[in-house]
Amino acid sequence: MKESIFDSHFLWGGAIAAHQVEGAYNEDGKEPSTADTLLVNEERFEHYGEYINQNKYYPSHKAIDFYHCFKEDIKLFAEMGFKALRTSIAWTRIYPKGIEEKPNEAGLQFYDDLFDEMLKYNIEPIITITHYETPLYLAREYGGWKNRKLIALYEKYARTIFERYKDKVKYWMNFNEINTLAIMPALGGGFHESFDDPSRFQRIYQAAHHQFVASALAVKACHEIIPDAKIGMMLAGQLSYPYSCNPDDVFANLKQSRQSLFFSDVMMRGVYPAYTTRMFEELNVQLEMKEGDLDIIKNNTSDYLALSYYMSSVVMSDTSQLKKIGNMSIGVSNPYLQTSEWGWQIDSKGLRIYLNQLYDRYQKPLFIVENGLGAIDILENETVHDTYRIDYIRKHIEQMKEAIQDGVELMGYLPWGCIDLVSCSTGEMKKRYGFIYVDIDNEGQGSCKRYKKESFEWYQKVIASNGEEI
Repeated sequence: MKESIFDSHFLWGGAIAAHQVEGAYNEDGKEPSTADTLLVNEERFEHYGEYINQNKYYPSHKAIDFYHCFKEDIKLFAEMGFKALRTSIAWTRIYPKGIEEKPNEAGLQFYDDLFDEMLKYNIEPIITITHYETPLYLAREYGGWKNRKLIALYEKYARTIFERYKDKVKYWMNFNEINTLAIMPALGGGFHESFDDPSRFQRIYQAAHHQFVASALAVKACHEIIPDAKIGMMLAGQLSYPYSCNPDDVFANLKQSRQSLFFSDVMMRGVYPAYTTRMFEELNVQLEMKEGDLDIIKNNTSDYLALSYYMSSVVMSDTSQLKKIGNMSIGVSNPYLQTSEWGWQIDSKGLRIYLNQLYDRYQKPLFIVENGLGAIDILENETVHDTYRIDYIRKHIEQMKEAIQDGVELMGYLPWGCIDLVSCSTGEMKKRYGFIYVDIDNEGQGSCKRYKKESFEWYQKVIASNGEEI
């Protein structure tokens, strides 16, 4: 077999998140997080972060029951040849309200058992400290990340899990898709804001500053407690193109790109970039900082940049033409691209472009920790013929190869929802991403049995060939 473009340490695997797979939302001392208040479809964010109505169905409460089935699932991941699995720790399993003096031992033990099972098969745990799961108590009583008190609570939680899992976990990330805070603060920050309220930016960017300080303190703690570990930041990949070569469209695209890359600029470079002075003036934002905040951020930058990548968007200066086009993106349709069943435009070449942009900007390792195709899968004869998913991932792997040859330093590739899970954007089970089909529907009905899709064996060969056989 010829030498692979991917080096021998390249981390092939998959990605999931606690609230989208675990279920058991109130077992073994766990209390609700904001994710446990999410409904399905049109009602998804109706009472997000407020309360749980026992007469409603909440998909995260059961999810795919990974909490009880993880050994079976990890075995399937090992059969595919996974070298790494990204998942998250549910904050409320460790500190149920977020304010407790001592952690919940049952929650700590669950992740001990999970990581032990992964390591049994030589699967590297890639762990997100919090993945859209603010403790519900902190959201309701503290106002989420608008409140500076969450910095210390987060740091305590991070230090607890670093100490507990220092011999098991060597790759960490702080906040999942931290830049979504600017678009959907309910998900990223645990507090609601109306898009019609121009004063929302003051609260959003103040919350962002609190998360920057908390993240930097987590980096510092991680390096102290686990010197051989790497801790990165994670960005929701939002590649965009200008609608035309009209300078107004080009500049509109530059401004939109900066709204996303602002987060990585601070966390990768350690300083607030120069463009934020005018940006904050125009948005009427005046950040409150404590002495030492900027030094903490400057001295504790992220070791690598992790990113999700699903689609690209097109931006124009005529804002009346812009609309939601999927994955929390605003723009107009790109006539050169195909579209998924959920309206997300498929742009594999865009992955190469985006990886080059990010690496040119930061010169630090990049890690693709989410990528995949959400689709309606039909189970026939105990399998799914998901050639469309194979085609999607194959084309993105081809562009990863090109990016590496362009000079990009890429740590690994972890496709999203390697086993079917609850969709974050809609709460549906029918929007499936996995190589493994889980027999559960949108109402939580089904056997919960696992079935290998056609893509299972295909991805197995990809990993075995280190990306050469695709």
